[in-house]
Amino acid sequence: MSVQTVVHLNFRGEAREALEFYAGVAGAEPTIVTYEALGAVADPAEAKQVMWGEVAAPGGFHVMAFDVPSARAFDRGTESFFVSVRAQSAEEVTALYEGLARGAEVRTPLGPAPWSPLYAMLTDRFGVTWVMDVAVSS
Repeated sequence: MSVQTVVHLNFRGEAREALEFYAGVAGAEPTIVTYEALGAVADPAEAKQVMWGEVAAPGGFHVMAFDVPSARAFDRGTESFFVSVRAQSAEEVTALYEGLARGAEVRTPLGPAPWSPLYAMLTDRFGVTWVMDVAVSS
């Protein structure tokens, strides 16, 4: 199994600034994809906000982040992070999803996403929110 787990930070309009800050600290370049770039704009005022972002430094520092859309509840101290699981195959992510989904609140069922052939989001029975996907080569 080749699965990578990383902290996924949640912001409201500050993800770009945070990713650029963390990238500078880690000596890396951030990857930032906006809602507009993925054709997922629900509120025009949020088009340039981060739908998917990441800092992955050669030395191992790794965080992901996004801007929670205004249509979703957000409290900076309540749901400020997700645990992100990236798998190399559909089989790996499906097995993890099926296991974590037992007793969970499924927020986005396992299925295709603009950035991955499989993506899901769920909050497990312990209150931890997991986002999982299949990594694609860039």
